Amino acid sequence: MLDKEVIVIGAGLAGSEAAWQIANFGVPVKLVEMRPIKSTPAHHTGEFGELVCSNSFGALSPDRAAGLLQKELRTFKSLIVQTADKFAVPAGGALAVDRSKFSTALTEALSNHPLIEIKRFEQLDIPGKENITILATGPLTSDDLSYRVQAFTGIDACHFFDAASPIVYGDTIDQEIVFKASRYDKGDPAYLNCPMGKNDYINFRNELIQAEQANLKDFEKESANFFEACLPIEEIARRGVDTMRYGPLKSIGLWNPKWGDLFDRENRLKKRPYAVVQLRKEDLEGKLLNMVGFQTNLKWSEQKRIFRMIPGLEKAEFVRFGVMHRNTFLESPKLLLPTLQFMKRENLFAAGQITGTEGYAAAAAGGLLAGINASLLAKGKKPVSFPDESMIGSLMNFISNKNQILSNQKKNKFQPMPASFGLVPELTKRIKDKRLRYKAYQERSAEALNDFKNKLESCFEKDHLLSKIY
Repeated sequence: MLDKEVIVIGAGLAGSEAAWQIANFGVPVKLVEMRPIKSTPAHHTGEFGELVCSNSFGALSPDRAAGLLQKELRTFKSLIVQTADKFAVPAGGALAVDRSKFSTALTEALSNHPLIEIKRFEQLDIPGKENITILATGPLTSDDLSYRVQAFTGIDACHFFDAASPIVYGDTIDQEIVFKASRYDKGDPAYLNCPMGKNDYINFRNELIQAEQANLKDFEKESANFFEACLPIEEIARRGVDTMRYGPLKSIGLWNPKWGDLFDRENRLKKRPYAVVQLRKEDLEGKLLNMVGFQTNLKWSEQKRIFRMIPGLEKAEFVRFGVMHRNTFLESPKLLLPTLQFMKRENLFAAGQITGTEGYAAAAAGGLLAGINASLLAKGKKPVSFPDESMIGSLMNFISNKNQILSNQKKNKFQPMPASFGLVPELTKRIKDKRLRYKAYQERSAEALNDFKNKLESCFEKDHLLSKIY
């Protein structure tokens, strides 16, 4: 008997990962994506897994929460993370990608898989109960489908405003002013840095907080509810004179070798810039540069005028200006199990940013779990949940009914959550040394995931598929 077909709605990071996992388990999958037939306020292409905000997946090192999450995803041969590794660009200690090559490669891989059928249309409703379905429509889910999901859950969707940074042409910056450096000379000099004197900074901030904002389309009458990790630069500026200097514009550890020895304290204190604007490569050649931390809701004309006040960017030409859009997400702890199944319907899953996870790797993690469980359900087997000790498992616990605080109490407001060591269970033995503590987290995660793989092996014992996949 053939396995049941699974429908995946949305070909972003979570949907792409889910479809890939399902197909590799030998289950036919229909991947539905509305772009380019219908676009969103933030997307520019019809490619799968298009990265609309930053091009960074976060820290690479497994002693950071984002790095451990990436490591766990590599253990399960995540299509998203493996593709990101293949098209990585220099970004210091972070995993950043050439976003165009990344999304093109994802689209080709999924389109060429014999068990994946691509459908380009706008899904207007949740497929019927006879279908195993994964909702991976992301924070920019279309209005019609959002209304249907709201009617199904009986709970209004939550939302926050998110923003993307501008991108400039690399050959239009002033190389005499801008210098290459990584903080404290750690690793290769992956960032380009625009140094600002005190007067430069003060004038820049004054213009920034007085600049004209773009209307938030249908949402201008709503109170601004920003995600703290992606605050517009003008909002950061409004919080205080020095807030930007201790945030995205901090100059500590960034040094131009022309100024002398970084570790000569007296010289450093005299010559250290008052603030620094960083640029990160969007591609290996550095033809395109992302303005790090410069998410914004300024009008485009204001962006061009004010950002050209930054030393080194006086003649910068913009590939893309910053934009802001509303992100929608479910109140997942009241709706989802740790398997990512809806409590009201066992063959309906949700995955990715629509569930309230934050970050690209977290979206892939949701797609990975939903894909595994949809495959199990299609084969008549019980879904599984990742171990609590893993970063993946901890994230899924936070966004599911296992989060007892948020699922049972109305007074606690659910907000998107990135990977964090604060989510994982405490170690049985307290370790004061942070480096050793994070190493212990890694070792415990690896052991738990090894056991989890064995559990999956027993689920697919007759098919002998798991060893081929992982």
